[in-house]
Amino acid sequence: MKIVLLSIAIIGLSAVLLGVRVLFVKGGRFPSSHIGQSTQLRSKGIKCAHED
Repeated sequence: MKIVLLSIAIIGLSAVLLGVRVLFVKGGRFPSSHIGQSTQLRSKGIKCAHED
């Protein structure tokens, strides 16, 4: 039972730490991970499969 509670605590802490920018910064949001919005990938000519 201790392992289960420790696992839940670690997962909860991880979720909070990942969301710090979203939760505590005004206008904060998660960074986009889409290929089409990455300037480095676009400069190499890499596109999203859904783009025409």
